[in-house]
Amino acid sequence: MLQRIQTVYLILAAAISSGLIFVFPIWKTKEGTEVFATDETLYISLFFGSAFLSLVSILKYKNRKLQFVLGRLNIILNFFLLGFFVYQSLNLSGETSVSVKGIGMLLPIISIVFLALANKAIKKDEDLVKSVDRLR
Repeated sequence: MLQRIQTVYLILAAAISSGLIFVFPIWKTKEGTEVFATDETLYISLFFGSAFLSLVSILKYKNRKLQFVLGRLNIILNFFLLGFFVYQSLNLSGETSVSVKGIGMLLPIISIVFLALANKAIKKDEDLVKSVDRLR
């Protein structure tokens, strides 16, 4: 059942987490150098972890409950990533390291939206299967 809508949402979330981090910078420093997620080990590992969870969730299409739980874990992982970005942009020393925020800081938010849509579709499928089981 790979042709379901949640598969499309999960593929989009994985593409955002693994592909767009190379395109969009997270921030610019005062010197004008752009910092990408690939420059920081923590950020790239969290982005690739999110992409990995999305792909594993796609492959677990027969177990919708596990797919739903993996989607929730992925949302929590993206919230942690977003929290790290907010902490970095509002660090204690002011504007010394982060001068201009980039579009890359919004990538976890976009990924969270697609993961929430996927979880909604997974829940809808689970409810449909439960309603059909009641009729038997």
